[in-house]
Amino acid sequence: MKIIVDKAIPFVKGILEPWADVVYLPGKEICNEDVKDADALIIRTRTRCNADLLEGSSVRMIATATIGFDHIDLNYCREKGIEVATAAGCNARGVLQWMGGVLTCLSLMQGWQPRQRTLGIVGVGHVGSLIKEYAEKWGFRVLCCDPPREEREHLGFLPLEEVAEKADILTFHTPLDKTTYHMVDAALLERLQPEAILINASRGEVVDSEVMREDTHDCVFDVWEHEPDIDPELLDRALIATSHIAGYSEQGKAKAASMAVQAVARHFDLPLKEWYPEEAAKQTPREISWDDLRRTIFDRFDVVGETTHLKEHPEEFEQIRDHYPYRKEYF
Repeated sequence: MKIIVDKAIPFVKGILEPWADVVYLPGKEICNEDVKDADALIIRTRTRCNADLLEGSSVRMIATATIGFDHIDLNYCREKGIEVATAAGCNARGVLQWMGGVLTCLSLMQGWQPRQRTLGIVGVGHVGSLIKEYAEKWGFRVLCCDPPREEREHLGFLPLEEVAEKADILTFHTPLDKTTYHMVDAALLERLQPEAILINASRGEVVDSEVMREDTHDCVFDVWEHEPDIDPELLDRALIATSHIAGYSEQGKAKAASMAVQAVARHFDLPLKEWYPEEAAKQTPREISWDDLRRTIFDRFDVVGETTHLKEHPEEFEQIRDHYPYRKEYF
């Protein structure tokens, strides 16, 4: 059995070798020739799994160590009988703590307390639900928008337009699909309050960067359209800017790697169905007050330092991302 693995995925080297020929490659460079005789792929978002990559190959299993799957042509995989597994929810607490750092930084920069702000959350899945839970405890008034969940579950979520009009801070945590592509467009930006701040930690293409470039609202971006070739004008005006690392915690990365390996193990009946890297800490969720967050978060996440470095070295976007020192989750 042969397995192709994105070499940037941590913790997995040496784990599958007793049962497979494992080849580690840069995710962006994996090509059709590489996968022709492969049985499985363990990838990240940098590998586009479509007909161009997979046609004529022996691939029967794709495990992505990411929560998203917009880099995988699911219809093609379904037609070809290729199983696809994601690591949904793996990085939710990592993104939560990134948001904690962002909100703390914004409060200090602008001189407000949570009780003075309305936080609009667009996308209330694994990540958005956690942000809602903690933000409410921190004192924010929270408004939620998630049209697919509202249609299924009737939870009282609000329409996007209403949340946009009422929010002081509007944050996006949606998957990328045809309904969310360029969700942030000129019409939506016109609905925002003049002093509102827009945050995107979902997928870069959720925001129309050309429209955003001409807009005047303050913004915070972890994800960018056309990564790694990010828009220099948007980078320059972003209050906080990071290199698609919101979910890059040690525990989140370990969980993503374990979910990918476990999915492959289940498919091929390997004795790794409960594998988790021994060297990585496990998640230990706990409550944290706003005062404790403000006192501790910058020891774990240097928001200002990371923003400054990316703005000074945008050409290092991919290098920063691939060699990022994973933050340790502490709540």
